[in-house]
Amino acid sequence: MYLYQPSSGYAYNSDSIFLYDFISQFNPRGRLLDVGCGVGVISLLLTRDFPIETHIIDKQELMIKYAKHNFSLNKLDVTAYLGDFQEFQENIKYDFIISNPPFYDSNVIQSKNKHLNIARYAHHLPIDSFIKKVKRLLRPRGYFIFCYDAKQIDKLLYRLREEKINPEQIRFVHSKIDREAKLVMISARLNSKSLTKILPPFIVFNEKSVYNKEARKAFEKAGTQSIKGDY
Repeated sequence: MYLYQPSSGYAYNSDSIFLYDFISQFNPRGRLLDVGCGVGVISLLLTRDFPIETHIIDKQELMIKYAKHNFSLNKLDVTAYLGDFQEFQENIKYDFIISNPPFYDSNVIQSKNKHLNIARYAHHLPIDSFIKKVKRLLRPRGYFIFCYDAKQIDKLLYRLREEKINPEQIRFVHSKIDREAKLVMISARLNSKSLTKILPPFIVFNEKSVYNKEARKAFEKAGTQSIKGDY
C-alpha cells in the first residue's frame, strides 16, 4: 500500500504500525473514527482490512490533505473532518474510536516546527478532555483503542475509569527486553465489566538490535510504502 507524507516535518513511525496491528486483533466493524489521523496510515490500513465506515479528524489542514489523498490513491472511502477534536460537534456515534495522539510532556523543550509540535505535545489534546469527548461519541459497548506514553499509565487508567470506559487489555511496548516501556497500547470499552488483562510485553528489537519476529510480522502485514512529497 502506497501513501504520501511530507518530505520534512511530521512522519508516521513504528508506533502507528504496532497500534494498527494491536487494533486488528479486535476485528473492527461498524463506524470507526481516527482521532489525530495525521496522514491516515492507521485508519487507511484498517479500512483496507476490515468492513468499516471510516471517519478521520485532524486539526491540521495539511494532514487532512495528505490523508484524503492517501485514501483516494488506494481507492478507499473516508469521511474527513478538519478541526480540533475537543470541539467536534457532529451528532454521530462510533463503534470504534482509535488514536495515536500527541502525548509528550509539554514542559520539555518543544519543536518549533508547527506540524511536529501539534503531532507530539499533549497540550494540543489534553488527556482529560480527550477521554471525556471519546465517551460522548462512543456507542454503548463501543471500543476506544489507543497508544500513549507508558509513564502516564496511572493518569490514563484513572481517567478511563472515571468516564466508565473500562480498560480491558493493556500491552506495554519495550524497545528491548531489558529496557523500560516507553509506550502502552490500551483497548478500553464503554460500560464494560471485564477484568483488565495485562498482555505479554511487545519487544521490538532483539539483543542484536534486529526487529523481533512479532515486529517484523506487523510491518509485513501493514505492507506500507511511503512516498515523500509536498503539497
